[in-house]
Amino acid sequence: MVKPMILDQPSQSPGTVGLTLPVALTIAGSDSGGGAGIQADLKTFAFLNVHGTCALTCVTAQNTLGVTQVAAMDPSLVVAQIEAVITDLGVQSLKTGMLLTGDIMIAVGDTLSQYPKIPWVLDPVMVSRSGSKLMDDRAIGILQSQLLPRATLITPNRYEAEILSGIRVTDAASQEQAARIIHDRYPTAVVLVKGGGLQGSAQGVDWWWDGQRSQALRTETVDTPHTHGTGCTLSAAIAAFLAQGYGLWDATLQAKIYVTQALHHSLALGQGQGPVGHSFPILGRDWEGSD
Repeated sequence: MVKPMILDQPSQSPGTVGLTLPVALTIAGSDSGGGAGIQADLKTFAFLNVHGTCALTCVTAQNTLGVTQVAAMDPSLVVAQIEAVITDLGVQSLKTGMLLTGDIMIAVGDTLSQYPKIPWVLDPVMVSRSGSKLMDDRAIGILQSQLLPRATLITPNRYEAEILSGIRVTDAASQEQAARIIHDRYPTAVVLVKGGGLQGSAQGVDWWWDGQRSQALRTETVDTPHTHGTGCTLSAAIAAFLAQGYGLWDATLQAKIYVTQALHHSLALGQGQGPVGHSFPILGRDWEGSD
């Protein structure tokens, strides 16, 4: 069984206590309902024994029924948050989620270009799992031209993969084709096309393509309507395992296991779609990684 890794405890002097943990950074928006965004990322980091840090890009008024209002942060403040974290705490990995505006994307891309050795998991957050567009065409263009080529791993859902590849994604075969097309267009990144929005045997199956390995990543299908935050949680979990020192492939496999268990313990909260159970160990559940 793979357990989340804690680094060696530093030497202690009388009266002091301290552990050294890997550090991961999430650059994303706030979900006031606590199921996605920054909140989901930090819960995921904490469960996986990684110290979570954040740079907030936008604030949403949101619950299980949907989003009612969004306000973007000033790009200079987003940059200040990123630099404050990296220059002091050091960061072993990072993920980006909702960046919302083209100006924030430009600022984030320019800042992260100064730290090319930090693994970067990029969740595009262009289109929701239900197909609703989450940013304008200018922002999508900037994401494609300035951010995707710099990322280590891209994790588009089916609708985002359709925009990035130009083909319809309806099944495993088109998932694989889309992943190959996206990789050809943004050759620095590994592509993981998520299948949470697909139907039938392709539901929940993600397709990996890194230029050499083409493989479907399958876990059991979990029958629950409470799946809010699944995409955020997957990318955050990959970043957490990268921070622990896992390679990208193994980090992705372990993240899939974590998300599957979180779905098994999803939360029936509110009047709509509840979140996955990021904190299921608090309820007495055990983490069961792979051997």
